[in-house]
Amino acid sequence: MIVEGAVLDADGPRPGYARIRNGVVVETGAVGTDGRRGRERRVRGIVVPRPVNSHTHLGDAMFGREPPWTTFDEIVRPPTGVKFRLLATTSARVKVAAIRGELRRLEQRGIGAVVDFREEGIDGVRWFRRAARGLDYPILVFGRPTRRPIDPVEVDQILELADGIGLSSVAEEPAAVRRSLARACHRRKKRYALHASEGSRESADEYLDPRPDMLVHMTCATDDDLVRVAEKKVPVTVCPRSNALFGRRPDLARLERLGVTTLVGTDNAMLNQPSIWRELEFAYVSARLAGRPISPAFLFRAAFVNPWSWLGMTERARLSPGGPARPLVLRLPPDDPEYQVVVRTTEQVMVRA
Repeated sequence: MIVEGAVLDADGPRPGYARIRNGVVVETGAVGTDGRRGRERRVRGIVVPRPVNSHTHLGDAMFGREPPWTTFDEIVRPPTGVKFRLLATTSARVKVAAIRGELRRLEQRGIGAVVDFREEGIDGVRWFRRAARGLDYPILVFGRPTRRPIDPVEVDQILELADGIGLSSVAEEPAAVRRSLARACHRRKKRYALHASEGSRESADEYLDPRPDMLVHMTCATDDDLVRVAEKKVPVTVCPRSNALFGRRPDLARLERLGVTTLVGTDNAMLNQPSIWRELEFAYVSARLAGRPISPAFLFRAAFVNPWSWLGMTERARLSPGGPARPLVLRLPPDDPEYQVVVRTTEQVMVRA
């Protein structure tokens, strides 16, 4: 297949073509220079690397009803929120099936990698690994210990299977717990992450000590907070749709202006379909609605470039002949490709390469 129009990756947008064979880019160049007219299928559109969903909670995917009209705490705050009561009363078989169903749908929607925060201790991580078995794309799971005080045996068991630990917030985990878990992660060369400044502002002194590998949400952070986060080179993953359900909004324009490395996730599967395409469109439109517009290029990098760097797989964000990036072909007008990809992509415009 030859895709003519635009190539868009870590090096930015450019007019051109890409030849794709067996799901791999084998040639790129200027439009009209491939020299094989009439010999291969041709598609006019945009070629991109695959995006990353940098924050999911797929464990609650079995809950398919409208979320109750109540507070954030009453829905997802551990251990008494609606989510945790559902988790406690749902069988492992049902949870595994729900997680696997979402992971398969994510793959069908063109996702390149997923980073999931999994509750329920070692069992939660085991169930997630069972659900992800046999799927052919990077799927990271961050576990969360259940025992307090911290049980080193439980932490070791989680880190044996998980890619790291993802905590709820500094409000729920004292400094001694955070430091202990961060040390355990780093000893194992795993990652330590947590939610921060989600419902109210939290002190940067707290969530940056110890330094996390990722912060999630930051909807209530100040400019000074974000400057410190940027200086520490800590990426922030935003989840605009789930925040909006509770009357919150990450200030994406401020993140862009202050140079914070930003990633995008879809958060709880019980609240939103984990579609990165819907998340990107909502992020762009809601920022304009709030009078705080952001560039499509900023959102493109948040889904297609920054997370691959964070994962240590930088070349998966670059479409080079023979490279490891798995290309995604979108039948969209190649003019202004960053806008087209961020705002207009759906499963219906994807072309099987």
